[in-house]
Amino acid sequence: MGSGQWKVEKRSSFRSDSFSKEYETVPETGCLSIIVLGASGDLAKKKTFPALYNLYRRGFLQSNEVYIFGYARTKISDDDLRNRIRGDILAKMLQSTLKMYQQIKYVSGSYDTEDGFRLLDKEISEHEVSKNSAEGSSRRLFYLALPPSVYPPVCRMIRKCCMNRADLGGWTRIVIEKPFGKDLESAEKLSAQIGELFEEPQLYRIDHYLGKELVQNLLVLRFANRFFLPLWNRDNIQIVFREDFGTEGRGGYFDEYGIIRDIIQNHLLQLCLVAMEKPVSLKPEHIRDEKVKVLQSVLPIKDEEVVLGQYEGYRDDPTVPDHSNTPTFATVVLRIHNERWEGVPFILKAGKALNSRKAEIRVQFKDVPGDIFKCQKQGRNEFVIRLQPSEAMYMKLTVKQPGLEMSTVQSELDLSYKQRYQGVAIPEAYERLILDTIRGDQQHFVRRDELKAAWEIFTPLLHRIDDGEMKPLQYQPGSRGPVEADELLAKAGYVQTHGYIWIPPTL
Repeated sequence: MGSGQWKVEKRSSFRSDSFSKEYETVPETGCLSIIVLGASGDLAKKKTFPALYNLYRRGFLQSNEVYIFGYARTKISDDDLRNRIRGDILAKMLQSTLKMYQQIKYVSGSYDTEDGFRLLDKEISEHEVSKNSAEGSSRRLFYLALPPSVYPPVCRMIRKCCMNRADLGGWTRIVIEKPFGKDLESAEKLSAQIGELFEEPQLYRIDHYLGKELVQNLLVLRFANRFFLPLWNRDNIQIVFREDFGTEGRGGYFDEYGIIRDIIQNHLLQLCLVAMEKPVSLKPEHIRDEKVKVLQSVLPIKDEEVVLGQYEGYRDDPTVPDHSNTPTFATVVLRIHNERWEGVPFILKAGKALNSRKAEIRVQFKDVPGDIFKCQKQGRNEFVIRLQPSEAMYMKLTVKQPGLEMSTVQSELDLSYKQRYQGVAIPEAYERLILDTIRGDQQHFVRRDELKAAWEIFTPLLHRIDDGEMKPLQYQPGSRGPVEADELLAKAGYVQTHGYIWIPPTL
């Protein structure tokens, strides 16, 4: 292969290093530079650099064709940065991928002045020249592992100092981490500031949940299986995010945003995939068009369909104000005003310091009419998509208990990924999304009008909370949250199954 090509082998779908078929090849283009801004920070260390390493290890990036630059205010050397980011993955680092870390270049500079970015551009340009990359053919990917407050000045500096000419097939792309604003006004202001500098196809607003394997499976599941088509609009749908720990040293950051901004507003992006109509094709814009239509059909949230909570001990964190009104738990019922979903509640539930850790999408079906087996007490049929941990899809259904008696029991048809796909390494969300960015596929990224529609739904509720008009209820750490949340679910028509616990099958 030539120096401008990507050396990516074709893989069986059941190999341990497999990605989907769409990732088998990446077309030959100019030199690629990946620039991680905020390179000395926690996000870059824990997510961005490990994802890049795994792409190298799987063969999707080649050390002789891709160069990584780190940029931050911290005054450290190249070796200092390499030692920081190698610490978490050194044990599994192969000799063949060690070269990637040996050639990382670090540049120190501020985020709002030209000097540092001029130096960064000089280093990138020198690398491109060394690779004989024609001017205008090179690609520059800027990953902003930074707080949103510095996005505008950083984007201005990139635009002014570090752009690549695109007339010969090259490009400059910007990856922006959430949160994308705090409400509709701030999100629109941020979008306008960045939109003045870059076109929408250059911007990749990343939410790692959209890169998770089971979220990626939603379109296939819904639109490639005929038996789901007549059933996918029944009774209620619940999207749940539960953590069994509190803020753990992040109280100051969390208190600024709260559970709705930090988690639930982003769950809407999964709601889009669950509720959207079939797109006319798999082109990214056709899919994103359908997602926006769903958001634009959501009715205003009613106060009586919201329960907020705050776990006892949250305010003991010295970084949290003594009289904080920030919810650490919320259950919100959304209503979609269209033909398919009229009358079907969408329940979004998220919380910290609860009795379990999981993220799942749960479709619950109505009771069987004329139940001759008298088995309603055992629970309704449900289809569950478990995003984490222990990725799985399973259908809860009623079956005959083995034996001579005609008695029924609730069981499941189970597709647990670790059991079914033994030896298959499920890629981390950041790996998939970074590769999508390089490929120019925006399907799993948030478009500006989608972001605006999501904030339009939640901003009125958030302002009432910020103004103290709605108060969170106290709940015990390690519990299910406020009992009022279960009461709200019951009013919305959700029937909880008591005594049933899904246990992932063993290998």
